[in-house]
Amino acid sequence: MPISESVQNFFFPRLNRWFFIRLSCLAAATFLFCRFVITPAWTNGASMLPTYQNHQFLPVLRCRYWFSSPKPGDVVAVRYIGQQMFLKRVVAIAGQTVAFHNGVLFIDGNECEEPWAHLTPCDWELAPRVVPPGEVYIIGDNRAMPISEHYFGHVNARRIIGTPLW
Repeated sequence: MPISESVQNFFFPRLNRWFFIRLSCLAAATFLFCRFVITPAWTNGASMLPTYQNHQFLPVLRCRYWFSSPKPGDVVAVRYIGQQMFLKRVVAIAGQTVAFHNGVLFIDGNECEEPWAHLTPCDWELAPRVVPPGEVYIIGDNRAMPISEHYFGHVNARRIIGTPLW
């Protein structure tokens, strides 16, 4: 049974000038989309358990904070070094005071409601500290990890590159 010409051209295109123009446009569009709209990322570590699993694929929506600022409770991807990112949760914004006492997070002296973090036991102690202007305070959801194994604290809001799509 002969294969139709359109099917044959689809699977075995002629390598002419138009093919390479289309291929170049597709490559440029893919690069721009992944660079400025959605960036693929994978988690590496247990600091966001149980919300995100270790080695989980997450597309990061880069345009989420182009016209707004992160709010407490948002999960964000923070640029670290080169292509490396941290996936953390914003718990406080500029001007707020953050502290841990007996594993409980306090924001401005009030106990913070964290349904995502109550699934793991915590014994963290952290003296009160004020989040500087232009920065946010980030921390992972897995509070069962010792505080010494976590990367957390205040970061410049400009280093936040986006938020996971799910």
